[in-house]
Amino acid sequence: MVRETKLYDVLEVSPTASDAEIKKGYRKAALKYHPDKAGNSPKAAEKFKEVSQAYEILSDPEKRSLYDQYGLDFVLHGGMPPQEGGEQPDGAGFAGSFPGGFQGSFPGGGGTRTFRFSTTGGSPFGGFTPNDPMNVFFSSFGNDPDLANLFGGAASGRSSGGPKMRFSSSGMGGMGGMGGMGGGHPFGGFGGMGGMDGMSEGISESPRENSVYTVKLPLSLEELATGVTKKMKIRRRRPAGQEDKILTINVKPGWKAGTKLTFAGEGDTQPDGRNQDVVFIIEEKSHPVFKRDGNGLSMELELTLKEALLGFSKIVTTLEGKKLKVEFSQPVQPGLVIKYPEHGMPISKSPGKKGDLEIVIKVKYPSSLTPTQKEELARIL
Repeated sequence: MVRETKLYDVLEVSPTASDAEIKKGYRKAALKYHPDKAGNSPKAAEKFKEVSQAYEILSDPEKRSLYDQYGLDFVLHGGMPPQEGGEQPDGAGFAGSFPGGFQGSFPGGGGTRTFRFSTTGGSPFGGFTPNDPMNVFFSSFGNDPDLANLFGGAASGRSSGGPKMRFSSSGMGGMGGMGGMGGGHPFGGFGGMGGMDGMSEGISESPRENSVYTVKLPLSLEELATGVTKKMKIRRRRPAGQEDKILTINVKPGWKAGTKLTFAGEGDTQPDGRNQDVVFIIEEKSHPVFKRDGNGLSMELELTLKEALLGFSKIVTTLEGKKLKVEFSQPVQPGLVIKYPEHGMPISKSPGKKGDLEIVIKVKYPSSLTPTQKEELARIL
């Protein structure tokens, strides 16, 4: 039995709703009242904040439990949890559990009661500060098609909390966006997709943590083979206010997916006075021709049946743009691997050295043969 159903009503779900049902209810309502869809209606803006707050509380197991037991006012503002009868009598004490914080006890009603104080924001007896509704929105949707549809095919956040950041190999990716909605975002106000020309693919962000903020950095095989410099203009929160900062990422030839680059103390200033670290994690984009395995590369070379039987001579282009001549004067089998040393990926720990390039033969067989062709092949073979 829940104490009140207001937040469930906002998302149009039952108090017994599953996490998936709560998320579905939030997405439906958020899309309905999002400023880019509902216009500048003050009523829609207020509803957008309400559904954001409802989702933040109900999607967090601890906050949802507190809400179900004590109601919205307690979750938002804290204080001593009300008893079933209403008011809290003097000296009655309290036994309960709060998210985070430390444990303690005080006497009341025939013995010592155990409790935990929350240190997650607001009153030490519970409470929390809601995040920027835009941050909640993009955290829920990410790269979901519904988000792209909302913005007409491209996620292009309006406020300080955008779903993507952008890099440029030949300049800075702008991190514009609108102000007016503070709080929440790890970099305090960037994420709008405006800015300068020359911006390349979007970089997705991870959920915020207290001391580390991670950003995925997708790179092409060509960029990982030759190395590249990426520049990011970010806006972060510092004690004196918001400020811009350019982070330069020097990608070395041969770096692999999962490589991490840490910018110590370059993020927001946290409530305890420490600055967040910003960590970029390399991701490797798929390539239409080459596949990477460690320091090696592989590619397929398709032959006709005639070429496979009678021999062939072909020119292939390596990842770095060099031309290789591949030729055989005798029949070759499907699956044959031809290895070319020093034409793979650079070995980052051994400058000047590269892995192997493997060319795998693939034979394209005819889909049909005429009777005459069958007879001729049978005679020859």
